[in-house]
Amino acid sequence: MLIKYIKNPIARKRLMRFKEIKRAYISLWFLIALYLVSLCSELICNSNPLFIRFEGRSYFPVLKFYSEDVFSGNNKKTRPDYHKINNSPAFRDNPDNYMIFPLISYGPYESIDPESIDVSENVTLNFTPVPMIGTVNIQKDYLIVKSIRFGRFIEKKEREVRGRYLNEYISLPESLKQAVGVRFSNKKASPFNYKTKNPAGNKIIVSISTYSPRAKPPKTIRVTFREIESGDHKTQNIVFNKKLEFVKYDNGLHNTNIWNDISERDRDELIKLVKSRFFGPVDTFAFRINDRDYTVALEKEEVRFPFAPVKGHLMGIDAAGRDVLARVLYGLRTSMTFGLMLVACSMVLGIIAGAIQGYYGGILDITGQRLIEIWSALPFLYIMILMGSVYGRSFSLLLFCYGLFNWIGISYYMRAEFLRLRKQPFVEAAKCMGISSFKVIFKHILPNGMIPLITFFPFLLVGAIGALAALDYLGFGLPPPTPSWGELLFQAQQYRWAWWLILYPSMALFVVMLLGVFVGDGVRNAYDPKRYTRLV
Repeated sequence: MLIKYIKNPIARKRLMRFKEIKRAYISLWFLIALYLVSLCSELICNSNPLFIRFEGRSYFPVLKFYSEDVFSGNNKKTRPDYHKINNSPAFRDNPDNYMIFPLISYGPYESIDPESIDVSENVTLNFTPVPMIGTVNIQKDYLIVKSIRFGRFIEKKEREVRGRYLNEYISLPESLKQAVGVRFSNKKASPFNYKTKNPAGNKIIVSISTYSPRAKPPKTIRVTFREIESGDHKTQNIVFNKKLEFVKYDNGLHNTNIWNDISERDRDELIKLVKSRFFGPVDTFAFRINDRDYTVALEKEEVRFPFAPVKGHLMGIDAAGRDVLARVLYGLRTSMTFGLMLVACSMVLGIIAGAIQGYYGGILDITGQRLIEIWSALPFLYIMILMGSVYGRSFSLLLFCYGLFNWIGISYYMRAEFLRLRKQPFVEAAKCMGISSFKVIFKHILPNGMIPLITFFPFLLVGAIGALAALDYLGFGLPPPTPSWGELLFQAQQYRWAWWLILYPSMALFVVMLLGVFVGDGVRNAYDPKRYTRLV
């Protein structure tokens, strides 16, 4: 549709080329759509209703401020809590009074009430088996003279094990015999380990520690047995509701309910702990069932920020209790607006500086280049820290400071274009006609030197968006609580288990920057004078 209104055949040809690059063309419209959606963020994510019907009158809180007194009659002129008012009897009991909220009824600055988040009220008893460890002291003929918890590996009592031979219970490979023989010979030996099975068929590790020669040969050698964790060592979970009734039992790969193996007295003690867990935390403790040691933990889902995605908060909640989806959407508007404004300011400054140097040349050009080189050598980050500490962090200050440095690259390209075009016949003709230098620069040369600006614009936009996210991540960007992708990524560094704080801001940043790169690649190809090239 736009092509038929373009009269310049070269511009029309370039636009047709860009449109043929489907990846760039689709990315451009998708990027425009995302930005337009972000501009309407208040209509999508907002704690203020779009429309209120109250006592026969209509209100539009999304467009106009109304005090709390208007809906509650308490003479308070403060900002109303519309969620609380919507649950009041005036709205709950009267169907003629109602509110229409946006699709997401939470703003980017609103801390969510933990009571409004739907979480399970159940308590889970987690029984985690502790791998068994046992030792025996054996003589040279493998006679067991001392046993500590070895009986559990062979399902015998400790007193039955003493005075018996180790080879009666487990197989002794030749490598083990050699390791034992070296130690009884009082020779240096390295650690020894091998895997086998006990009489019950469970896998165990038999090990002997490092040995160093002594004054006298040892009378006994200690052999250690460790149980290898397998499917039978999965945690068993028992879930109770507030009435202390079974809700769910997950026994993993076990065949029996562990609750049945617990004595009646121990059950009563566990029930008391479950009851206490509904009102406060309970420490993890050790527990023994049928000569098996377990670690018992009582878990209850509680709302602690940051909180994982739940119904009503599809991207989770950040460390301050704010909806991540709302902050990502508002952060998109902040990033795109900052990028567009920064690139526009940088291009204006770069065009002016480059045009003056390239058009006049000579001593002015050389002096300008040296000054720009000195200016570009200044440390940008240190200047940002200094300016932020003096004037405070703000959007305008960040835009101003970044704009002071971002135009330098553009000025180089514009200077080169003006140096190339200033001796062209149409420029010489304009000068002979007495046209002022201002008109020659901006009316004759600049329109013919716009290719670097147009081709670099998408890449400069992507760089500005990435720079803003990096500055916010480092803490030198926008002031809190301004919605920002970098600020969410900074929270993710503090709460590394909160995967949603890493995934969604990173995904938004990646998608926007990828779309910008696709658009820039398409623009560059559209302005390439050699559409098809080949090696000869």
